[in-house]
Amino acid sequence: MLSRRHIRIKVMQVLYAFRGHESDDFSKDQRFLLNSIDNMYNLYLLLISLMIEVQKRAENHLEKSSKKYLPTEEEKNPNRKFVDNQVLAMLKNNEQLQAKFEAHHINNWELDTEYVEIIFKEILASDIYKEYLETTTTDFNADRNFIVDVFKEIIAPNDKLYDYLEDKHLTWLDDLPTVNTSILKLLRKVKADSTSFHFLPKLYKDIEDKQFAIKLFQKTLLNQNILTEEISKKTTNWDSDRIASIDFMLLKMGICEFQKFPSIPTKVTINEYLEISKEYSTPKSSVFINGILDKLVKEYQTEGKLNKIGRGLM
Repeated sequence: MLSRRHIRIKVMQVLYAFRGHESDDFSKDQRFLLNSIDNMYNLYLLLISLMIEVQKRAENHLEKSSKKYLPTEEEKNPNRKFVDNQVLAMLKNNEQLQAKFEAHHINNWELDTEYVEIIFKEILASDIYKEYLETTTTDFNADRNFIVDVFKEIIAPNDKLYDYLEDKHLTWLDDLPTVNTSILKLLRKVKADSTSFHFLPKLYKDIEDKQFAIKLFQKTLLNQNILTEEISKKTTNWDSDRIASIDFMLLKMGICEFQKFPSIPTKVTINEYLEISKEYSTPKSSVFINGILDKLVKEYQTEGKLNKIGRGLM
């Protein structure tokens, strides 16, 4: 679920907030980094549980309607396609998923029921819902496509849900695109015979990714003075106050990868920090960062300082 780019963003944010020196104790900041990353999984579980709660709300709606004193014919014999949706049933009946909810204390919607109601009403009012109920066929593919559309068109872009998540955890705003993309991928790939672990993805692709996060954070902090000096050599015509703080931090991280991570291709490093700068810094930042990092790569190559291992790593 977690990409290397998002790891770099997380590291950048904690480094940017760090106010100490390379000799200071940064164990607290490292714990914050890892907790911030781990908390992404809580966001994932929260959004998955929201879909389950919306299904329960739909079921409750049909049950109450059928018990009216004078129910209409439609209320007596309602269309149950949404309530009986096979993908929602897989989520609801997934014991491993329910255990994760309990372990991570995911019970927000028991108190914040208004957000379940908001999503439920938007679904009922949508063309997606009307078209789904009008189709005569009922199969797993149709059920899956409906849930994919609901998540993509109604849940993911919902402004009120966005504000709610911002209030709960500020770091979730940066995590939301990654988590939403991961959920959509899982929904699109789910099959009728998928195992119960389909909706329990790993946060890190492998242990190397977690180690990458820790090492990038540590090595950038522990070599701040050297990295700053490297940047200063290439920005002699620049007043340091004119360099955006985010750009300065991204340059430090990029140079750190050049020097301390022999298995990461220089092209990958440069491309990653250019893309991050486009999202988090000024419009001209990517050009500035590309110029500095490109000069350093050529200089390191000439001086034999670029110790990269493996094919295609230059």
